[in-house]
Amino acid sequence: MPYTDDDMLMLSGIQHYKFCPRQWALIHLEQQWNDNMLTAEGHILHTRVDDPTYRVKNGDTITLRGMHIASSSLGLYGVADAVELIPSDGQDSFFTHPRYPGKWQLFPVEYKHGRQKPDERDEVQLAAEAMCMEEMFHVNIPKGAFFYFETRTREYVDIDEDLRQETMRCAEAMHELFRKGVTPPGRNDKSCTRCSLADVCCPKLKEKSDVENYLGINLYEKNA
Repeated sequence: MPYTDDDMLMLSGIQHYKFCPRQWALIHLEQQWNDNMLTAEGHILHTRVDDPTYRVKNGDTITLRGMHIASSSLGLYGVADAVELIPSDGQDSFFTHPRYPGKWQLFPVEYKHGRQKPDERDEVQLAAEAMCMEEMFHVNIPKGAFFYFETRTREYVDIDEDLRQETMRCAEAMHELFRKGVTPPGRNDKSCTRCSLADVCCPKLKEKSDVENYLGINLYEKNA
C-alpha cells in the first residue's frame, strides 16, 4: 500500500537506521542532533556536491546535482547528491531530459566524507535513491557508486535483489518506529565512539552523586 505525502520520511535517515535504530529515532523522532568533526566536514564537502545549478559534462556523460526524489512505495523523499546521465542505446529502459536530447541511463553517485563502511548503511541509502528514481521515471537502475573523500576512490555497487529487500525492510521498520513514536534502547558498543550523538544517547555520569541523582536513589544505602 503506497504511503501518503503525510507519511513520508527523510531518505537520508535510512543510513542512520541501518547504522543504529536508536540514532535514527533520536534524530527523526526526538529531533536531537549534535555535530562533531566528522559531520561538520561532511556538510562542508557537500556544499558544492548538492548545488542543483552545478552541472558537469565529462565526455558523453552529464552529471546532475541535487535531484529531488521520492517514492510512495518506500515512503521516503530526499535529494540525490549526483546522478550521471550515461548515453543509452534505448533497448532497455531509458531516461529523457528536457535540456539534454537523447536517451540516458541513470547512474546515482553518493559522496561520502570517510571511507567504505563495514556494513551496508551506505548501500541501503544508494539503493533507496535508485528505487525512488525507478518509480519516478519508470526506468531500471542496476548499479550506482560512492565517492569517498578520505580515500579519493569510487566504489561501485550492484543494486541487486538482496540489497533491495534490505532497503525495503529498513524503510518499513522506520515507518513502524515512527508510528509507535518509540526510541529503541542503546547498545553501547565500539561504534558508538564515533557517533555525533554519543553524549545525547549515553550521557557520561562522572560522580557518584550524578549516578544517584540520575537513578533517584542512594546506591549505597542498604535496606533495613
